[in-house]
Amino acid sequence: MQTARLLQTLKRCLKSEGKTYADVAKTLELSEASVKRMFSEQHFSLQRLDSICHMLGMEISDLVRKMDAEQASVEQLTHSQESEIIQDISLILVTVCVFNHWTLEDITQYFTLSEEECVLKLLKLDKIGVIQLLPQNRIKLLISPNFSWIENGPFECFFREHVGQEYFNSSFQGEHRCLRVLNGALSKVSAVEFQRKLLRLAREFSYIAREEATLPIENREGVTLVLAMRNWDYGLFDHLIRPEYKRKL
Repeated sequence: MQTARLLQTLKRCLKSEGKTYADVAKTLELSEASVKRMFSEQHFSLQRLDSICHMLGMEISDLVRKMDAEQASVEQLTHSQESEIIQDISLILVTVCVFNHWTLEDITQYFTLSEEECVLKLLKLDKIGVIQLLPQNRIKLLISPNFSWIENGPFECFFREHVGQEYFNSSFQGEHRCLRVLNGALSKVSAVEFQRKLLRLAREFSYIAREEATLPIENREGVTLVLAMRNWDYGLFDHLIRPEYKRKL
């Protein structure tokens, strides 16, 4: 079953790169019929699998991570699960860390949590179903690349109350920092299309974070991305808006 899933992932990688069985055959110096038979019978040597991965510009380990990411199924938590997480500051910290592919060693190295405390938080996340805690306290993340917190749910509300003000009051000058505030008038069709683009950008951010998960933690810097889009009905301008044009927020 694991071999079948791995080869299905490999097929998707080939397709996304525009590669065919003929390209694989040329790389392996085999006939196209032989390659088709290898895929059909699910019989590959590690050497040949490695050669195909190199043709795609990746390692076998990259292919395995892609397979694991495709298996991840948790796209959103329940209201009660989010509420459980935000009741415990340490659990919030560990949750954010593992969502960013930190290991147990990374967390205990950078924060004051002991290994025992951290394992207890990881066990709670395992129970919730967002990770699987493996032997030697290795962490397998089970969230989907399309994971999102509940809109206006416990976690988003916690962020706005405790993090949002500090986030926007900080300086956005310097390396890895950027803030752009744009104003414009869009049609409903254009606004919907632009929202789709923002969601695609969010997925791209998650994809890059997953791709770089194997880099040493000292070579990665925590980045918080906030994508926001709303109408112009700020309370600051409320007294200037005609009653018939006021929106119910």
